[in-house]
Amino acid sequence: MIYSKIIGTGSYLPAKVLTNFDLEKIVETTHEWIFSRSGIMERHIADENELTSDLALQASLKAIEAAGISANEIDLVIVATTSPDMPFPSTACILQDKLGIKNGGPAFDIQAVCGGFVYALNTADLYIRGGQAKTVLVVGAEVLSRMLDWNDRTTCVLFGDGAGAIILHASDKPGIVAAKLHADGRHRNMLKADPMISMDGQAVFKFAVKVLTDVVEELLEDQKLAGSEINWLVPHQANIRIIEATARKLGLKMDNVVLTVATHGNTSAASVPLALDTAVRDGRIKTGQNILIEAVGGGFTWGAALIKW
Repeated sequence: MIYSKIIGTGSYLPAKVLTNFDLEKIVETTHEWIFSRSGIMERHIADENELTSDLALQASLKAIEAAGISANEIDLVIVATTSPDMPFPSTACILQDKLGIKNGGPAFDIQAVCGGFVYALNTADLYIRGGQAKTVLVVGAEVLSRMLDWNDRTTCVLFGDGAGAIILHASDKPGIVAAKLHADGRHRNMLKADPMISMDGQAVFKFAVKVLTDVVEELLEDQKLAGSEINWLVPHQANIRIIEATARKLGLKMDNVVLTVATHGNTSAASVPLALDTAVRDGRIKTGQNILIEAVGGGFTWGAALIKW
């Protein structure tokens, strides 16, 4: 039996930090208003010369180093992003070139907005299980700051830029145990970018809490696991209220939830791998633990995956 196992993680955040107090000077808002509603204190903003592929490159190099492999061993590159460098070629192809990978392996983007990394992880897992890839680079990378209306205080305070990456490798031991993915295009107008991001905050909150709870319960039931058997929940870092409400419904203590929303903001497809790398590098995530990741994004898309570390 072939499984896919995470053998390295990496992340990158742009140098520029934009605090809530900085935003007070840009738009009609306050630190207290932002923090009380979202749990966000600051976010990182890409330099005007930084592209999504540049952020992805830095995160990928750290993941490759952590995995102890060479870039040319990667035979599939998947980038989850809703803010690509350009309409085409794909950010994955650009990243493949920047990494110096010349083995002709496939490279493509996945667009499922904030749910993108879970979609990409599941896709990579299926490639490995099907014998079509052995070593896969999966990246979530976003420069959402260029899609924000800086006069709209309901959205511009929420999002940030960043990238997270993992290396998946074929193994005879379980790694990615299972995943569940869903989408419902009927709700596409609740959260969209046309071309700037706009959303119905209250509707998104209610929808997010329901579907995240449902998909995690679906996954746990399928795997015959109780919430108490999950060592770490690594959720999409959209809003502390959504995270707390989801954890409460699942009976999980916040002590077992990885949180980066306060310093990262909502980095869309990058948020889960950024949080995952944070918990791996600070030692919270350890071999043998059960890790649950989940995310929901515009579309609407949502999903969850169970990982044996």
